[in-house]
Amino acid sequence: MIWNKEAESMRIGERETLQIERLKAILRRAYKNVPYYKNRFDELKVKPADIKSLKDIKKLPFTTKTDLREGYPFGFFAVPRKEIVEVHTSSGTTGKPTVSGYTRKDIDIWGEVVARALTMCGATKNDIIQNGYGYGLFTGGLGVHYGAQRIGATIVPVSAGQTKRHLDIMQDFGSTILTCTPSYALYLTEAVAEAGINIKKLKLKAGCFGAEMWTDRMRDEIEKRFHLLALNIYGLTEIIGPGVAQECDQKNGLHIFEDHFYPEVVSPETLDPLPDGEKGELVLTTLTRDGMPMIRFRTRDITTLRREPCKCGRTLVRMDRITGRSDDMLKIRGVLIFPSQIEKALLEVKGVEPHYQIIVTRPQHLDEIEVQVETSKKLFSDEVKHLEEVKKKIEKHIENSIGLRVKVTLVEPKTLPRSEGKAKRVIDKRQL
Repeated sequence: MIWNKEAESMRIGERETLQIERLKAILRRAYKNVPYYKNRFDELKVKPADIKSLKDIKKLPFTTKTDLREGYPFGFFAVPRKEIVEVHTSSGTTGKPTVSGYTRKDIDIWGEVVARALTMCGATKNDIIQNGYGYGLFTGGLGVHYGAQRIGATIVPVSAGQTKRHLDIMQDFGSTILTCTPSYALYLTEAVAEAGINIKKLKLKAGCFGAEMWTDRMRDEIEKRFHLLALNIYGLTEIIGPGVAQECDQKNGLHIFEDHFYPEVVSPETLDPLPDGEKGELVLTTLTRDGMPMIRFRTRDITTLRREPCKCGRTLVRMDRITGRSDDMLKIRGVLIFPSQIEKALLEVKGVEPHYQIIVTRPQHLDEIEVQVETSKKLFSDEVKHLEEVKKKIEKHIENSIGLRVKVTLVEPKTLPRSEGKAKRVIDKRQL
C-alpha cells in the first residue's frame, strides 16, 4: 500500500529533475534570508547560481549542530518570526538545544511524509494508532499525530510513559498500530506479561518504532512477543522530525522521501562523498522546508545508500538501518566500536534478554569494557556452572564481533534501568 504513488514511485529521471529545481530554489532562499548561509557561501566563493546539477552539491558548506547552537534560538529562520507557527527543539543534553521552526507549509509537508511512513506500516483511516512518542518540544509525538490525521486514522495521544494507561488503551480501545521507541516497546511487552494480559487478544498488527538505534535481533524479539510487524522510522529534529525515511514491509532498508530530503553519504574522516553501497555518515539537505532550510546537515548517523529496485513498488533510495553515530563511536584501545555491534553479538545467545548496559572505564591507563546483561528467569535459576558457560559464550561472541575481550556480568531479570524514551546503553566513566 502506497500513500502517494506519484511521489513515491516517480521515475528516477523525473525525480532528479524535481530535486535540482527544488535545490536551486532552497539555496536562493537560504542565501538571501539566513546570514549563516550567506557568510559561509561567500567564504567558499560559491553562489546559488553555481549549482547546476545535483553533483554540484559537494561545493556547498556543511551545517552542524554546533552551527545551529551558535544561531540559537532563531538565527536559522528564513522567514519572519511571525510566520513560524510551531517550534521544536532537541533535548539540549550536551549544550544549548537546537531549534527547529515550522511555517504552516512545513507542518503540511511534515504531515505528508509521516502519512507515507504510517501507510508503510499498513495504516488506513480504519486504524487506531496508539502514539507512545513524547509530545511537547520533542518532535516524535506531534509528527506522528499530524501524519495520522492526514490519513484520517484515529490517533490516541498517550505520549511517552504512562505504562498502565498504555496497557488499558491497548485492550479497551483495540489499538491496531503502536508508535514508540523500540526499547519502550520491549518494556511494554514485559508489562503486558506481568499484567497477565493475553497478547493474542490484542488487536495490534504493526509497530512504527524509531528515535534510537536498534538491531534486527531486537526487532525479532518485539515481533515475537507482541505478534506484530515491527518497522523502522527515521527522522531528526533539525531536518523535520520523524518522517525523513521509513521501512516498508520488505524490511530491506528505509525509503528516504527524497522529493523533500536530498541524501548523501560522506566519509566521516575526509567528508568526501562516497558512492552508493559504501558505509559513511548520512548528510541531508531539505528541498522544500520554508521556515528553516537545512543545507548539507551532518546527521552523524552511519549508514549506506542503496538504489536497487524494491518489491514494494517505490523507487525511492533506501538507507540501511543506522549502525552507529560518528560522534558516538567508542574508541577502545585504538579500536572503533559501535554499541550496536555488542548488542547484535549478545542477542545471538539464547537465554539472554534484550536489556544490557555497556560500562567503559580506565582503571590502570587502559580502557576496559564491562557489559551487564540481563538473563531470563529460567537461566538465572540454573546452576552456577551453566551461568558461567553462558557468560563465556557471550564474551566470545562479542570478542569475535569487535576484536576485543570484554567482561560480561550476568544480572537478574528486570534489574537494569528501563527507559520510557531513548534507552541509555553506554556509561563512559573514563576521564577523557
